[in-house]
Amino acid sequence: MPAPLKTMADAIRVLSMDAVEQANSGHPGMPMGMADVATVLWSRFLKFDAARPDWADRDRFVLSAGHGSMLLYSLLHLTGVKAVTIDSLRNFRQLGSNTPGHPEYGHTPGVETTTGPLGQGLATAVGMAMAERHLAARFGEDLVDHRTWVVAGDGCLMEGVSHEAIALAGRLRLAKLTVLWDDNGITIDGDVTLSDTTNQLARFKAAGWAVRAVDGHDVAQIRRALAWAVKQDRPTLVACRTRIGKGSPTYEGTHDVHGKALGKDEVARTRDHLGWPHEPFVVPDEALKPWRAAGRRGGKARKAWEARLAASPNRAEFERAMSGELPKHAFEALDRFIAEAEAKAPAAATRQHSGAVLEQVFGAIPELVGGSADLTGSNNTYVKNTAILDAPGYAGRYVNYGVREFGMAAAMNGLALHGGVIPYGGTFLVFSDYARAAIRLAALMGIRVIHVGTHDSIGLGEDGPTHQPVEHLASLRAMPNLNVFRPADAVETAECWKLALEAKATPSVLALSRQKTPAVRTQAIGENLSARGAYQLAAASKPAQATIFATGTEVAIALAARDLLEADGIGTRVVSVPSFELFERQPADYQEALIGETEVKAAVEAGVRMGWDRFIGADGVFVGMTGFGASAPDKALYKHFGITAEDLAAAVKAKL
Repeated sequence: MPAPLKTMADAIRVLSMDAVEQANSGHPGMPMGMADVATVLWSRFLKFDAARPDWADRDRFVLSAGHGSMLLYSLLHLTGVKAVTIDSLRNFRQLGSNTPGHPEYGHTPGVETTTGPLGQGLATAVGMAMAERHLAARFGEDLVDHRTWVVAGDGCLMEGVSHEAIALAGRLRLAKLTVLWDDNGITIDGDVTLSDTTNQLARFKAAGWAVRAVDGHDVAQIRRALAWAVKQDRPTLVACRTRIGKGSPTYEGTHDVHGKALGKDEVARTRDHLGWPHEPFVVPDEALKPWRAAGRRGGKARKAWEARLAASPNRAEFERAMSGELPKHAFEALDRFIAEAEAKAPAAATRQHSGAVLEQVFGAIPELVGGSADLTGSNNTYVKNTAILDAPGYAGRYVNYGVREFGMAAAMNGLALHGGVIPYGGTFLVFSDYARAAIRLAALMGIRVIHVGTHDSIGLGEDGPTHQPVEHLASLRAMPNLNVFRPADAVETAECWKLALEAKATPSVLALSRQKTPAVRTQAIGENLSARGAYQLAAASKPAQATIFATGTEVAIALAARDLLEADGIGTRVVSVPSFELFERQPADYQEALIGETEVKAAVEAGVRMGWDRFIGADGVFVGMTGFGASAPDKALYKHFGITAEDLAAAVKAKL
């Protein structure tokens, strides 16, 4: 290896080793092993400007093997990202530092996505590459022309989501996506062969990728491979055969160096072995100067791009889209739709109302890019006459994700993180289980991703308990920073879609019914009542003895039960609860007044009780599910499980 590049790579090795040693916690092996590959990439190929690590046309670098975070933190510090100081590295993994154990989006400049759960970085990068091609088609390659680079490890490729991701990327021929596989043959438990003998090159090639294998410590091979990758007409995999813990005399090539500090004595031996006489966290000029030059290398490209942007007739629209701001008139058609729904009171499944809402906003919000995990007709996510996002043009706005719920959700995260795209995607609510890990990362990162979960209860009917979500609403509501909406009719569905589109820092799940439900909002209010999370839909006609809380298709059941109770002289009010999360954000006096002090509090939802005690108390009446569903028509199921107006009214009376 040429001396300057060796010194630059050794700077990564030593900083990574020192930071892990100081913290007595971390993963030094991967950064030490991939230092040579990273040095070639960042100093010769990556379009990056350390002075502006967030400029729009930069290359995206995703560390899918997020446990090796010191690789990225070392690179950010060495190239000159101001926020990542030498003290940041000294405070690796400490409370309040901007160098947490795994990279976190929004926490450290230069970190493009939160990684750590293996495989998701790779799958998210697919979404970033999709966004780049789509926006290039929309705005032109003078404004959008960059690559997405991924460092992935054996664990990333073992995770099932990697299969979904590479198959989708291959199908879409995402030529500006390159995965650098840290092929070190080691996992925490030992050799990879303990658990896997997959021919990864054959696997990627079968999925439509171009593949190449190199010695990950041979700079010339690495350089030729990266130069080859940027010329391909399909996504590329470069298998980089490396030695984990490269430079450690005792632990190089062993699983012992994967996830723990080397120890004081081994750190000293490694320094001697590398010919690095400097104290911890000291980077000599012969390493720092070329790294800082590498950090400035992209400045010329950035300034040229800024000049093109300034001269572009698309500048205002490009900047608006990348900022995440909605167009000024985004909801004009939707507001007319709401007014018409209030007047005409349409009865339909809320999934159908959702599809109608999309028809109203899709043309007005060009950033919307939708899709479905092979359930388009069931999810009502396709807007008529929409072109498909596909090679070679990529201008389309609908994605055929295939039966890949997890891969879809992770790619949606990448679309959102890239900027300029507001992604939504559909599947059955029960299959949110498959997507859950990606939904969780979206919530953790605070990004606008909209999940359409249809067939939201036993009301889906004959497909039976495997497809009937009973615990899913409670499970999703337990996740921090996730808005879960279960609207009752056309008006609430439109209101909830508005809220999801406006929530720039919070992902959303829209739980929507398969079965038809009557309208419950039939009066013009002039306010988005769903924004309160819960609101009184029907007051008692006499002093209230009972309050019924309900969501979705069960709001109509609550109203029918109210009629029965009122006919028997029992004053009853009904509260619609489209979003637990938004209700919790209301002022305390509003919450207290809405819950009220009636003698009986009841809730009805075709799911499990968990979470409802917030409204009805531990001794409240709950009408819903206590186990799994069954296969039968929806009306038969509701009667069988006792989720009817008559059952609800009887339960309230019994409590009184």
